[in-house]
Amino acid sequence: MSPDGTSPETLAASTPTVSRRVAAGSRMRRALRGASVPLILLVAAALLRAFSFAAAVIDSDEGLYMLQAREWLRGNWPLDAVWDMHPVGAPALFAAIMGLLGEQIWVPRLLGLLGTWLTAWALYAMVRFATAPPAIGLAAGLLYLAHTTLLGGLATNTEVLFAPLTAWSMALGLRAARRALENNEAPPFRKILAMGVMIGFALAIKPVAVFEGCLAWLLLVGPAWWRGLLPTSRVLLYAVAYTVLCASPTLLFGLAYWVRGHLDDFVVGAFLAPMRYAGARVGLLDAGRYTLIAAMILFWAFMLVIPAVARPRVKQGPVALLRRLAIVWFAAATAAVVMPGMYFQHYYLIWIPPLSLLAALGARRLARVARPSLVVLAFAVIVGGVATDAWRSSTIPRLYSAIGLGSPDPVRAVARAVRQEIEPGEPIWVVNYHPAVYVLAKAGLATRFAFPDQLVGRYWSVTGIDPNEEVERILSTNPQVIVVDRGWWPNVRPRIAAMVDEALQENYDLVAAVPEERGPVEIWRLK
Repeated sequence: MSPDGTSPETLAASTPTVSRRVAAGSRMRRALRGASVPLILLVAAALLRAFSFAAAVIDSDEGLYMLQAREWLRGNWPLDAVWDMHPVGAPALFAAIMGLLGEQIWVPRLLGLLGTWLTAWALYAMVRFATAPPAIGLAAGLLYLAHTTLLGGLATNTEVLFAPLTAWSMALGLRAARRALENNEAPPFRKILAMGVMIGFALAIKPVAVFEGCLAWLLLVGPAWWRGLLPTSRVLLYAVAYTVLCASPTLLFGLAYWVRGHLDDFVVGAFLAPMRYAGARVGLLDAGRYTLIAAMILFWAFMLVIPAVARPRVKQGPVALLRRLAIVWFAAATAAVVMPGMYFQHYYLIWIPPLSLLAALGARRLARVARPSLVVLAFAVIVGGVATDAWRSSTIPRLYSAIGLGSPDPVRAVARAVRQEIEPGEPIWVVNYHPAVYVLAKAGLATRFAFPDQLVGRYWSVTGIDPNEEVERILSTNPQVIVVDRGWWPNVRPRIAAMVDEALQENYDLVAAVPEERGPVEIWRLK
């Protein structure tokens, strides 16, 4: 008998029950913790990206995708109805969410919020798949969310849209690599299917995802093949299947265009035009300058990379696995940045997922310098300080201009002025201002070349048409309204500028002028 009168037999019988209860409680706590992290990241994404919902335009590309999506929902497909030099994955996502929620500006911004949240969640999942401390994953996710408010990341651009697809593919690849190395498990074919679908749609958004797609596949099958868990014949079969899956979204889009009789528009917009664009690469000196600027904008994140990679003390285990993956991933991301050859700031958003993972590892190593009782606090202060500084850097200019936060929004003002002069759906021509005006003003298009730089600006050669002939055609149709941004007028090709000015003087009246940062935006109405 025990001191409390319980027999040994009773104790023995109750022990499994107690153990099951303890195990169930432990599983419940893990489940709650696992569910809480995505919610924390979602709240953080909403708070950090709150100012993205204020201004009508953050990046002109976003307005073009909105316009393509609006027309697609009306039966007018991208590339043949609204031209661009990108695949149609981005307008497809825009059309999906706009079809559900409407054509307001907040709708694509919500899409961007969801995209960054899913990417942050993927970084957390990656850390958990590596069996590293969950705090590293939460830190990586928060750092990612904060730094995507920089470099034009508040706009819902292609880099924001395909990031969750590549990040979750990396997470699947890492999990498969760890299981192959530690448990001698080969990846099942369903993982190939899942990764192929994700990378396939990422490529349909922007082909630069090819580098991360290749790395994810190598992670998925490479360690298993190296350990002899996958025969070479099966690896080759997986490679063929993965290639087909990656190509499938683009091929299906191409098939749809072929059925509609517009395959040539698809081939030019999705393939030939991007190659023409990449052929006019900036010089090496300018590329280095733009890259240095991006690195300086991400300064504190890069500073945290130093303790993560400099003479690491941990050479094996989950943290070492994450460090090696992040380094190789950053190299693949750099190749994706370089591929188009133009180095716009939003291209460098591709850096941020692996950079955030490395920064979180660096913050962990710095925090461990503190006394054991202060390590958690030090880690939180480092991560919180760097994340807050990134958010502060992106927020100050928006608070200063206050566009959409009390001060007039020029783009919305232009759209209101246009709307007063037309019937809904009536064609207008926005010569060299934001394509979002078409959507906000509920206007039709006088030309399918709605992105100004591709018709009247410096990238006219990517279209494969004679821009002068297209401008003559537009002016001959006498659009009801023509919008001209005088601040950017010197960037319009001289012959086209002269043609437009002559038409305005002969056939149009100036009905409004909206102040912009660079100069007035004029709204001209047909006489």
